[in-house]
Amino acid sequence: MWYNLSMKKILMIATGGTIASRRGDKGLSPQMSGEEMLSYVPQIKDLCLVDSLQLMNIDSTNVTPKEWELLAKTIKEKYPFYDGFVICHGTDTMAYTSAVLSYLVPKSPKPIVITGSQKPIDLVVTDAKTNLYDSFLYCVSKKACGVNIVFNGNVINGARAKKMYSKNYNAFSSINYPLVATVQDGKVLNYRQTKYSGKPTFYEKLNSSVGVFKLIPGADSAVLEQYFAYYDAVVVESFGTGGIPDSEDSGFYPVIEKWRKRGKILVMCTQVVNDGSDMSVYKVGKSLKDKYGFLESYDMTFEAVVAKLMWILAITKTPSKVKKAFYRNVVDDILYTEG
Repeated sequence: MWYNLSMKKILMIATGGTIASRRGDKGLSPQMSGEEMLSYVPQIKDLCLVDSLQLMNIDSTNVTPKEWELLAKTIKEKYPFYDGFVICHGTDTMAYTSAVLSYLVPKSPKPIVITGSQKPIDLVVTDAKTNLYDSFLYCVSKKACGVNIVFNGNVINGARAKKMYSKNYNAFSSINYPLVATVQDGKVLNYRQTKYSGKPTFYEKLNSSVGVFKLIPGADSAVLEQYFAYYDAVVVESFGTGGIPDSEDSGFYPVIEKWRKRGKILVMCTQVVNDGSDMSVYKVGKSLKDKYGFLESYDMTFEAVVAKLMWILAITKTPSKVKKAFYRNVVDDILYTEG
């Protein structure tokens, strides 16, 4: 067989997910190898030279920071030998993985593309074949770089993606940020792409001691107390622009003051998908920020907030340094802060 030596060399890293699944008595589970998946889209070999690495074969619900560290380590080891990477992944935690890799391999000159599907690749009617082909097509394109999700023809900044549908093929949206590109009719249409250059910086460690307290009407401050006792950082997922009940009988403020003095990291984000937080608007938010030093997510996705904290806390736990790093725009992950 003759090979076009001018073709780019891409490594496909298979991790499992729906795209690799077959149905059994207990439901869908990942069973196919990367090589099997590639056999369903033979046209990919016309785009590039492909190697396949089966790193794991799990439902993405089972992904943990250990798997993220392994992914980052693998990309670092293989980076000198390939022009880009396509990671096949389950959709349920794909946005978390793309955000994490955006920080573990920030501003990568070589593209790191993450994709998957809502239906297995061996079905007659499936989005898997198109998503996989589009991912390789984008990966070999001239302007491709950094960490991006390619799904349903959309190329989404890895730190801006969120899963919006559980079954719809248009599963992912870019939150508070334009699409990087689209893939249409076999062509990549670039909209917003900063071409990174130079040698990438690799990080391999995460600190998973990040807790999330979802605020609901009538939430008990004693629960928040337990979160602070257990985690190095607590993200409060609040309502609207961000705030915590300030009535005397709510009991939240003494708990917050106690743990802030002990060096815990406090972060406010919102349950609302679009527009982000703005704690300066209402008293229930402004007082928290002014008095207790809450950080806030602004226009970041929830997934990026969690990923960024895990990345930062593996480097430093000093509150002032955490604040500086959290508000630093790494990969267009946060564009609005208090300055």
